Amino acid sequence: MRIFNKRLRNLKGVSLLEVLIAMFLTGVVLTSIFKVYVTQHKNWTIQNGVTDMQQNARAAIDELTRQIRMAGHELPLGLDGIEAYDTNPDTIVITYSDGGCDAPIEHTMPMPSAELRCDGHDISCFYDGQWVYIFHPDSGGGEFFQISLVQEDAAHIQHNTMPLSMCYPKGAIVLALQRVKYFVDNSDTLHPNLMIELPGRTPQVYAENIEDLQFTYTMKNGMVVDIPAIAADVREVSIELTGRTDVPDPDFPQDPYRRRVYASKVNVRNLDI
Repeated sequence: MRIFNKRLRNLKGVSLLEVLIAMFLTGVVLTSIFKVYVTQHKNWTIQNGVTDMQQNARAAIDELTRQIRMAGHELPLGLDGIEAYDTNPDTIVITYSDGGCDAPIEHTMPMPSAELRCDGHDISCFYDGQWVYIFHPDSGGGEFFQISLVQEDAAHIQHNTMPLSMCYPKGAIVLALQRVKYFVDNSDTLHPNLMIELPGRTPQVYAENIEDLQFTYTMKNGMVVDIPAIAADVREVSIELTGRTDVPDPDFPQDPYRRRVYASKVNVRNLDI
């Protein structure tokens, strides 16, 4: 028994001071680890936002470049390939033929609401709800309208919901065109977007967090203008597009968004005729 009691007295415990020191050191280590984690997570979030911004802006300027390059392709006389609006951010409307879908009418329209009779011609490339352009080659004028029904077997095109402005004569041509409008929607200041609008359709978001869009036009005489007086005289379109991050950066309280500006120049060869 004496030996057992002696052994118990020789066993030393942990003092309160030692416990406090251990807790302090543990806290220092955990704080350091947490600080590293927070820093790394913040950097990842910022880089992820910058990557998204760059992808959106590059996709937007690539799309604009591709569409502007097509402006004026195989358009009838009197129809502009480019319509420019100095709205700050700017707006542009691009029009071009999208692949040879056309058919002449073989009978003069008895009234503006009459169907278009393209007897003997293939109209399978047209479809219900499509926006098309009708013009007469000799008049130099025409108009857009929406097809309500394509009667492929009879080669008739109806437009019941949209009477035309005149009775087009035999020989007038119905032509499928691409007509695309681009503009920046700043109605939600926290999320400005590049919008795309097709005839008769609701504008859709093409690229998110596009803050600004600017165009300048180089004319055939070398002048650079914001609005071309004659669209057919445009030879080059300069694009400047500004994208920004979706989430503000707390490290920049005065101007919390990171931005990138992209620029491109497009030769519009289809207008040089």
